[in-house]
Amino acid sequence: MNEAHPVALECGKTVDELSDYLAADRLPYDPEIENCPECLNALDALERVGMLSRSLLEREARELPPPPANWFDRIMDVVRSEMRVGRSLPVQHPDPRVRITITEGAVRALVRSVGDEIEGLYVGRVDLDGDAEVPGAPVEVNITGTIGWDRSVLDATSLLRTAVYDALAQHTDLNVVAVNVTIEDVHGFANTEDGS
Repeated sequence: MNEAHPVALECGKTVDELSDYLAADRLPYDPEIENCPECLNALDALERVGMLSRSLLEREARELPPPPANWFDRIMDVVRSEMRVGRSLPVQHPDPRVRITITEGAVRALVRSVGDEIEGLYVGRVDLDGDAEVPGAPVEVNITGTIGWDRSVLDATSLLRTAVYDALAQHTDLNVVAVNVTIEDVHGFANTEDGS
């Protein structure tokens, strides 16, 4: 992370400010942060990174060689890049006077939350390729992630594809023509209850 130039969201809050707020258990309550969709997405991403980090550190410290020195920086680079609101994607409404949009950042958060429901799978990067801001234009969703080494890549990616198609059909008007999933790494056991 570059200390000289902290990364700021469009609302003006920085990742460092949000990280400090999260470290203080979100106390004292900050309505500016708690009512800002950008900040809430960033807090969610930071919490997910924290949970994953703790889980990986506990398990993999015993079982795998140490991670590369820059692994946390790489994760934070992804978090910072995906906290941006991105494009405004149209949502159809029967009244032509009404204009509704959903941000690309909200769509990425939706895809990530769908991935979190699949045991042993951790969604990393989510990209929307195509003219998503043009109604009806074909869009490909590209997802990277890691999976527990005791899980079937084929089963988990198939579940993720189906869940992403369903969630995007329910919550957006995107014309999703493909959901591409790339598993970039394998992490410790998916079952965190008993380690078996």
